[in-house]
Amino acid sequence: MDTPNMDSLHSTQHGSHELDPDSSETTQMTFEVPQGQHTEVRLDVYITGFVQNATRSKVQQAIKDGYVKVNQKGEKSSYIVQAGDVIDIDLPKPPPKEAQPEQMDLDIRYEDDDLLVVLKPAGMVVHPAFGNWEGTLVNGLLYHTGGKDGLPQQDHDTIRPGIVHRLDKDTSGLLVVAKHDHALSELSKQFAEKTAARTYQALVWGTPEPDEGTYLGAIGRSKHDRKVMAVVGENDDPGYGKPAITHYRVVKAYPTVSLVEYRLETGRTHQIRVHAAHHNHPVFHDPVYGGDRVRYGINTGATKHLFQRCFDACPTQALHAKTLGFTHPSSGDWMEFDSDLPQEFQDVLSFLDAHYAI
Repeated sequence: MDTPNMDSLHSTQHGSHELDPDSSETTQMTFEVPQGQHTEVRLDVYITGFVQNATRSKVQQAIKDGYVKVNQKGEKSSYIVQAGDVIDIDLPKPPPKEAQPEQMDLDIRYEDDDLLVVLKPAGMVVHPAFGNWEGTLVNGLLYHTGGKDGLPQQDHDTIRPGIVHRLDKDTSGLLVVAKHDHALSELSKQFAEKTAARTYQALVWGTPEPDEGTYLGAIGRSKHDRKVMAVVGENDDPGYGKPAITHYRVVKAYPTVSLVEYRLETGRTHQIRVHAAHHNHPVFHDPVYGGDRVRYGINTGATKHLFQRCFDACPTQALHAKTLGFTHPSSGDWMEFDSDLPQEFQDVLSFLDAHYAI
């Protein structure tokens, strides 16, 4: 088997060629396999040979996660590289070794020696990740609890200390955070065994029918865009995706949108947003799943003006984790918390009430 001829490759790069675990750069490269070069090499092997410090396992994961394209298409690691192939690589920079404390104004609704309950605003990332190493909820929690020793690590994960469950960046709402290992273990067990209770409220396009029901459908990475999730199709391989169950109830219906309550039995990535969009009721102003454009009703005259006012008032997806319930890990008491909808969410509902005179 021939190895790639590095001197004959045409490439453009941004950042380093090396996959340095301590580097803050993003490795971005585009290169074309020269004509006439006899490769017979798998895609993962070819890239590993080209990028210094890249291990084959990391390259395989990058290919699986959609960070590698061949001729603008996703391919498997086993793809045999052909002369003339254009390979695009966009590998995210690695996370820092551990999250750093940052002083910030957190909306803490309850706190004791075991845990705290915090109301996360829309727009805040829960824990550090690619593109968001600072300003996350974890950074603020570390400062609040006295630094890196103030929160327990989950499986030696220094990026998500104390985090029992999470919310998407643009989803607001209640979160419980553990302050020591026993609390983390007990609370995590409740979420895994579905004994914790969570309800969300969302403004969605249209009105689900019937007014109350359950969405079933496994959720996995989209075959078309690895950065988003999708309900698994009937023709997908068995075992692809994870089972997801979402119960819903229409709280208030308008001619074009509805306020809907959701209760989760499972906690898949983007679960409510994916299930709602799959049933043609995407969350209002959700740009990822089609909620950032008018989906029901006419979009002219006074109604067009209404929609624009609503979009302006609520710059992120209208999804809020409203209630949270769990058994206290030390006392064994059942604890319940409720929260008001964010002001921007309430403003949209006021606009709708006034326009439709409900």
